[in-house]
Amino acid sequence: MRYSTFGRLGWQVSTIGYGMWGMGGWSGSDDEESLRSLHRAVELGCNFFDTAWAYGDGRSERLLGQLIRAFPLKHLYIATKIPPKNLKWPSKPEYAIDDTFPPNHIREYVEKSLRNLDLEAIDLIQFHVWNDTWCRDDRWQRTMQDLQREGLVRAIGISVNRWEPENVVQTLRTGLIDAVQVIYNIFDQAPEDILFPLCRELTIAVIARVPFDEGSLTGTLTAESSWPKGDWRNTYFVKENLKASVERAEAVRSLLSQDLTMPELALRFILSNPVVSTTIPGMRKVQNVETNIAASDRGGLDAELLRQLREHRWDRKPAPWSQ
Repeated sequence: MRYSTFGRLGWQVSTIGYGMWGMGGWSGSDDEESLRSLHRAVELGCNFFDTAWAYGDGRSERLLGQLIRAFPLKHLYIATKIPPKNLKWPSKPEYAIDDTFPPNHIREYVEKSLRNLDLEAIDLIQFHVWNDTWCRDDRWQRTMQDLQREGLVRAIGISVNRWEPENVVQTLRTGLIDAVQVIYNIFDQAPEDILFPLCRELTIAVIARVPFDEGSLTGTLTAESSWPKGDWRNTYFVKENLKASVERAEAVRSLLSQDLTMPELALRFILSNPVVSTTIPGMRKVQNVETNIAASDRGGLDAELLRQLREHRWDRKPAPWSQ
């Protein structure tokens, strides 16, 4: 496992982190299997874990709490998220801060997460949605600063809405945000335009989420793929998105060599960007943990392959199914 510096905080974090959404509520999740995978990740050097209260109403956080107790001598960096009060993903322009993150709600969910994780302090607490129009509201600012002064929170982050990487720029300029989490992968390259240069300028850590585009960049989906009733992927991979995603993934596949798989290509594309501190693939099986972490050891891609992957950029706009 390779490590990088997490922005101005100076934390040395694994370049492959651990995204814990899937084990919180996706179909096929099994807590015992999830715990085995989490344990294996720590054994292989993973030290950054990203979860949220919304991942199974605390289920994912409680699993992470078990992991922390199992490795008391390991320094694991823990990131979680405050859900919006209205429980709407993504945030829409008409939502006010009172609809999403009023002060009492922020404190309530920080305390809930602390109980779920069985921790005295959270390394990184993130807003699970965001709108840049809230940047100057001093209520969330005072609340977060109070939580830091009280020792309950060490750093503050924002998880940016899907396909809206610039909907946080003014907030980052307040100087209060230590990390930004954004969708960044072979298809979704737009954060490179404005967000990444700003993060470099302000020394803000970048967490790249959805490295596999919810599965299409693993190369395992087909135009007939479906999931059990209630699985979130049914709402994301609606007919028009599934077809386009599979077709574009097949075009990427043409760049593979004998010793390079689609998941490794997807991860190493992200690892090639020095602005990214860590990427957080979802890993519910030990085999996935082992193969994904191996990508960290191999590092970034060569310049020619990166040039070819630039041609697969896919600029998308938020849609009703893109939460």
